[in-house]
Amino acid sequence: MEKTRNIDVIIIGGSYAGLSAAMALGRSLRKVLILDGGSRCNRQTPHAYNFLTQDGEEPRTIAQKAKAEVLKYSTVSWKDDLAISASKLEDGFSITTATGEVFSADKLLFATGIKDIMPEISGFEACWGISVVHCPYCHGYEIRQQPTAILANGARAVHLAKLVSNLTKDLTLLTMGRADFTKEEMAKFNEHGIRIIERKVTALVHKAGQLEKVQFDDGSLQEFRAVYAAVPFLQHTPLPEILGCSFTDTGLLEIDAFQQTTVPGVYACGDNSSMLRSIANAVYSGNLAGAMLNKVLIDERF
Repeated sequence: MEKTRNIDVIIIGGSYAGLSAAMALGRSLRKVLILDGGSRCNRQTPHAYNFLTQDGEEPRTIAQKAKAEVLKYSTVSWKDDLAISASKLEDGFSITTATGEVFSADKLLFATGIKDIMPEISGFEACWGISVVHCPYCHGYEIRQQPTAILANGARAVHLAKLVSNLTKDLTLLTMGRADFTKEEMAKFNEHGIRIIERKVTALVHKAGQLEKVQFDDGSLQEFRAVYAAVPFLQHTPLPEILGCSFTDTGLLEIDAFQQTTVPGVYACGDNSSMLRSIANAVYSGNLAGAMLNKVLIDERF
């Protein structure tokens, strides 16, 4: 079993957040290893929006360009391998990969994102990230003024309805059962012409991920061109939990203002620790994590 030492930071996850952190660290001559399992969250999304200089670009193109830029820094290395176990050492952390290699470093950074849990609705997964979306800031402009549904109930549906009502006047809430709204919320929906359908959704009729109709459990169909969906998620990796990191009530990694988790020396950035799921936020949080990790290493060694 091969052992590799003298790494300052192991970054687990090589998408936008992890690459942004690696760039900040590489520019400070830190020895960095990026371990990437190849499951970028938005790999099915055709275009990325609301990101300066890259608006409308393919997400994979942004990721490929970012990787090429980061690996120009000689102290940053990349390995296509999945981190499967982690342990705390006296002077750092150890990571074992799926191929059996063992790496150790002073600090760890999790940039592992989250895994969305698809509902048991035929066609939903095929449309995810294309015409079934999670964020009006990332996708709302492109589907503006279209017949649009929100697949959610309760507080989440109210939150999305407020945001999306500014982008389309043809808006319907699909509550998948009895609607859970207050009288005041119902009055607001009526005021803004927002409809509510309480029947269960069983299928999304689409062509190559582009939504055409929603099918309900009574067999009826209704035309929509886009759906906003609030889906549950899991952390992509159990390793932060194994190391003792705490989580928020919503299942995100708990971090401080400097991206450090509740375990000293373990940091997190990107979707695994923020509700702001966008490339722009991933890049920002990764950049901040890289700068903070460099500062901590300076403080410990100077």
